Amino acid sequence: MENELKKDFTRRLSQCNSGEMIVIIYDIFFAYVDDIRQAHCKGDHDGQKDAIRNAQSVLDELIGSLNFSYPISHNLYKLYMFCKNELSRAMYENRLDGVQEAEHIMHRLYASFVEVAKQDKSAPLMKNTQQVYAGMTYARGAVNEDYMDVDSHRGFFV
Repeated sequence: MENELKKDFTRRLSQCNSGEMIVIIYDIFFAYVDDIRQAHCKGDHDGQKDAIRNAQSVLDELIGSLNFSYPISHNLYKLYMFCKNELSRAMYENRLDGVQEAEHIMHRLYASFVEVAKQDKSAPLMKNTQQVYAGMTYARGAVNEDYMDVDSHRGFFV
């Protein structure tokens, strides 16, 4: 994953609420799936294995965030485990069909979580973070982001 993409995910995570966080985690999964494809096209088997392990770590995070007091969590658990197994199969067979199957399932779930996140009006999870303002100023055709640090201490005193 490129550093620019990592910075974007970090910025989004610092500003998100709980519903948006799941959507961002799914986006991270899809970024690793893109890394898997790129490594496979280059013939970089080690890079492909690393990207698959990263994607599986994202699935582990999603599994760990399930609340099994709700019945739907059991279904999501089975789907996430199936995707992990498909990624494992793709790693050992050095083929992309398992990756495509996992990505297809995750895209269908992603669409549902995007709709749920739109309805989530809860407060951001992180407090005392820098505010990010984005606009079309000072750059032709590009979005500039400005970080506003109103309180430079943000709760940290030594």
